[in-house]
Amino acid sequence: MSAYLCGIDVGTSGAKAMLVSEEGRVVSQGYAEYPTTHPRPGWAEQAPELWWRAVCAATRQMLKGAGQAPPIAAVSVSAQAPTMIALDAAGIAIHPALIWMDRRADEQAVRLGERFGSASIHQRTGNRPDPFYVAAKILWYRENEPELFRRTRSFIQINGYINLRLTGSYSMDPVHAALLQLRRWDRDEYDAELCDACGVEPEQFPEVKQGHEFIGEVSRSAAEECGLPAGTRVVCGTVDGSAAALEAGAVDEGIAAEMSGTSTVLLVPNSRALTDPALIAMPHALPDAWLLLGAMSTSGACLRWFSDELAVHESETARRAGTDVFALLTDAAAKVPLGSGGVIFLPYMMGERSPIWQTTARGVFFGLTLSTRREEMVRAVFEGTAFAFYHNVETAKRSGAGLSEIRSVGGGSHNELWTQMKADVTGVPFVSLEQGAGAPFGDALLAGLGAGVWPDLREVLARTVRVSRRHEPRLEFTDRYRERYSVFRGLYDALRPVYDRAAGGRREPA
Repeated sequence: MSAYLCGIDVGTSGAKAMLVSEEGRVVSQGYAEYPTTHPRPGWAEQAPELWWRAVCAATRQMLKGAGQAPPIAAVSVSAQAPTMIALDAAGIAIHPALIWMDRRADEQAVRLGERFGSASIHQRTGNRPDPFYVAAKILWYRENEPELFRRTRSFIQINGYINLRLTGSYSMDPVHAALLQLRRWDRDEYDAELCDACGVEPEQFPEVKQGHEFIGEVSRSAAEECGLPAGTRVVCGTVDGSAAALEAGAVDEGIAAEMSGTSTVLLVPNSRALTDPALIAMPHALPDAWLLLGAMSTSGACLRWFSDELAVHESETARRAGTDVFALLTDAAAKVPLGSGGVIFLPYMMGERSPIWQTTARGVFFGLTLSTRREEMVRAVFEGTAFAFYHNVETAKRSGAGLSEIRSVGGGSHNELWTQMKADVTGVPFVSLEQGAGAPFGDALLAGLGAGVWPDLREVLARTVRVSRRHEPRLEFTDRYRERYSVFRGLYDALRPVYDRAAGGRREPA
């Protein structure tokens, strides 16, 4: 009897579960959403219990779509990252989770940089000090929630939380571990000084295991909730970006991946453990491989905001017709010539991660006139997010990473206008994949590696990575876009100090 693998991804907007056959075919899928709350500007919280409920709903939908109960060899879970989740002695979350998007710990990141030096933290951990990482968030939690901090016995990541609910076992993989910013980049151990500065002990974090290693079996109580058979083996799992790179076949230098959804992430594999203070460095899901990431905070989220706030008519039209509002917005943008009628959009709606790392940055429409039309503004959103993506591509190339093709996965990969635009802006060919399922398929591959179903993942990827569309850069468009890109960069450079002044001033890490 053929074996099946289950991949589960807990993303920023929802949880997706996917059943994949031994032949690498997607059999069925399930999806369920959950909210993000923003109690204050720059804050972004989610409730761990809602992740679990969404995972249960998604797995039950997946199993229903598969028909007769299939034999599942293993399960792997990935997730958005990094996230600060504080658990008490019983393994119960005692504070809302601070997800990757949360920027409240900006001051704490600055102070860590002043105490150790930004260059020293980068040398120790592979990454610059920033509230994106867990260390600064833990320091904020310690200083602002002292009673809860005293009750906290362990810290875990999202996929570790789901693994805990599935199996009762605590777990963490090397990719999530690197994003704590509490571990050494050059060796497998915690940095004692950084841990001490944040008030935590290494024992408060789960043991680190490779993503394909087994950590337990689905318990009977979990089986009753999620529908997965009790006794199903669960592997450690990984970060969503690493799983998406795996699914796209971005495992060797030269072939990069783009994970496009609420945010957009460029994933560039390498075998040299490259780091760059303007980018994010982390291990790959496969042992002895690494990734450089260019991670935008908002891309698809900017389009969602535009549809909710500035395209009410289109949103209502789409709702009544049962169609996708993003398709209507894309059609409108496609009718506008390159340049968006002179409008430029800076897509920093939640501050920005790489490569500018500025919490105070904000979204901007520049060049509006009384003749500006709404469709020119939405075209500017597409172009602005493509420019911000190219900023990361430029930075990755300067770091020495090879980049000859970008394979796009996730929801944004299905938008042909956007994908072709990014190929034109970057000058790099973009490839959309037939499956393009993103992280859950990579999770299934990792589960198959752990279960011995696929001992050689490169051989499996050679069979499963199939191109549906290839977007070659059109050089005449590239030249014109580069002119607009120079204005985009100049606009940001001019506004950078203004952003800080508008926010009341901000110290940069020493």
